[in-house]
Amino acid sequence: MIEPSTLGERLAFHRKRRGLSQVSLGRLIGRSESWVSQVERGVRTVDRMSVLAQVAEALDITVRELAPDLAQDEPAEYSPYVLELRRALTGHPALASVLHGARDRRPASGDIERLGARVDAVWPLVHGALYREAGPLLFALIPELETTVRALPQGNDHAEVSRLASTAYQAAAALLAKLGDTEAGWIASDRALMAAERAGDPLLVVAGQYRLAQVLMVPTHLGHARFAATAALDALERLAPGRQPEAAVSLLGALHLALAVIAAREGDRGSAGRHLEKARDAAALVGDGRNDFGTEFGPVNVRLHEVGIAVELGDAGEALDRAAQVDASSLSAERRARFLIDCARAYSQRRRFTEAVERLLEAEELTPDQVRDHPRVRELVTDLLHSDGRGGSSELRALALRVGIIA
Repeated sequence: MIEPSTLGERLAFHRKRRGLSQVSLGRLIGRSESWVSQVERGVRTVDRMSVLAQVAEALDITVRELAPDLAQDEPAEYSPYVLELRRALTGHPALASVLHGARDRRPASGDIERLGARVDAVWPLVHGALYREAGPLLFALIPELETTVRALPQGNDHAEVSRLASTAYQAAAALLAKLGDTEAGWIASDRALMAAERAGDPLLVVAGQYRLAQVLMVPTHLGHARFAATAALDALERLAPGRQPEAAVSLLGALHLALAVIAAREGDRGSAGRHLEKARDAAALVGDGRNDFGTEFGPVNVRLHEVGIAVELGDAGEALDRAAQVDASSLSAERRARFLIDCARAYSQRRRFTEAVERLLEAEELTPDQVRDHPRVRELVTDLLHSDGRGGSSELRALALRVGIIA
């Protein structure tokens, strides 16, 4: 037997070894049959480590077996505000307090109120995908919150500052998850969980676990994401039926949405549908207009997830049909832009490249930071450039320049 020598040949070899058709593999990785065929024939290249990792996981092999020449850590090119946030998370954020004891002056109630106002300002920035503003604010807030909580004795103020710290860490985790920084997002989520436990707030702990699942929803960590979300869901469901407050129902619904996305990325259509149905039931109970723990959970958000999950399963036609029935105007700029990105992915799967670029440009107008730094957008723009034999329209090439695909 001749040893497969190209990426496409290795992909075809391992696909057939697993007994998968091009259609089945495409569904496992959220791609079309045409995409798989083009890669196997060498018409399309795959040079992003995140995509290679997703394909390798679906084939039950290592990235090195699939692409030995590319199996190395992909260089991370983070924006300055992400680097700042990473520095705030690196090491212990209150090292001086730990080594030299608490501050001489116990924080006054006014100090805590001012910290609370600054924490309250973070989530609107994250929901607006104003990452260049949110990053520096979190960079300053995190060490101050950690130092303040260590200057307080156990009691109401200590619990309140712990709650604020957990909220800030969860916002940081959400930002980092959106931009694909799994390592730093994992750290932020873990600290959010510890701070929530110090605050004595069980639902805040569950919210921290939800953020951890969101951070881990990348091809190489889907199993961990499923474990994190399932553990939180199991804990919530042990509450007596009918006694959950609306905030708990919002978290329960958000966790079902997370598990639906995870199942779709794993190609498990049945589980994705079951979790979506439970999310719809929860959304009917809480209604629209709530934003418990920054989840934006409600009926409209469920409908947005239905579109994204159809895209993940490779059902582009269904995704576009569902998208036509969605009015996302009540949601944050970040969610509306993410919806447009999912629509662009669906158009790309249908080879309607002009509409795909139009949706990306609409998303960029809403949230420039998210679009220009989002790994999924970079992958999509790369695919669009490769799919158009002419190298793409002038609008697409200009977008590729802005997202750093071309220089």
